[in-house]
Amino acid sequence: MKQHIEETLELLSKRGIKKPKIGLILGSGLGVLADEIQHSIKVPYQDIPHFPISTVAGHAGQLVFGELEGQSVIAMSGRFHYYEGYSLEAVTYPVRVFKALGVEQLIVTNAAGGVNTDFNAGDLMIISDHINNMYQNPLMGANDPELGERFPDMSSAYSEKLRSLAKNEAAKLQLNVQEGVYVANTGPCYETPAEVRMIRTIGGDAVGMSTVPEVIVARHSNMEVLGISCISNMAAGILPQPLTHSEVIETTEAVKADFMELVKSIIREMI
Repeated sequence: MKQHIEETLELLSKRGIKKPKIGLILGSGLGVLADEIQHSIKVPYQDIPHFPISTVAGHAGQLVFGELEGQSVIAMSGRFHYYEGYSLEAVTYPVRVFKALGVEQLIVTNAAGGVNTDFNAGDLMIISDHINNMYQNPLMGANDPELGERFPDMSSAYSEKLRSLAKNEAAKLQLNVQEGVYVANTGPCYETPAEVRMIRTIGGDAVGMSTVPEVIVARHSNMEVLGISCISNMAAGILPQPLTHSEVIETTEAVKADFMELVKSIIREMI
């Protein structure tokens, strides 16, 4: 792992990427925020040693480094998923690279199905906690103490300080944001109505197919994390209509202005 990280860093350094403090992982339909990064350096994933390649519509598949709201940032415009056939070690490898580059704070975003019936498609939800329903963990196997401790604490996986900052900035922008628990399933199929009822019963407010592995590795790496979900649709069984990925992209397109303004205002006040 460490040798692979060094080889990745060597390529990124040659491309001019150095010492960002804030990392961004941009989910389905949310990669438009990367276009706001100024003085940007863009590196396609296929050019980066040991990086997987994103295969999902709505994911650009490139790293973008530069300046956003006066902060040095690096963004994944498109992420990797377990359901694409990658191991969780591969899915979370970019988080390891972010840490090695110097990232101290990570913002993870996703498009998620609304399980809480008080939510509506188009809501933004600040993630307060998560439930790992993937039955897999990216930290399984031998642990390298230089990367993190064997048994990392997850009692505060999502920074209370950053969540408070996000809520304060949303209030300034007069955005009505939700807050809740994100449940990660493996995918790629959407949940059944019975599974959605189960998720609601165990305390989930939104459900998706990403984010949790990356957050686990970020906390293992002692990074501070903020998570934001775009509720792209109501989960199965809540409304009498089928679920499609095109609906996800359509909803994220509709809320992209609010999403971008919120994240930019948060970044402006971070660190």
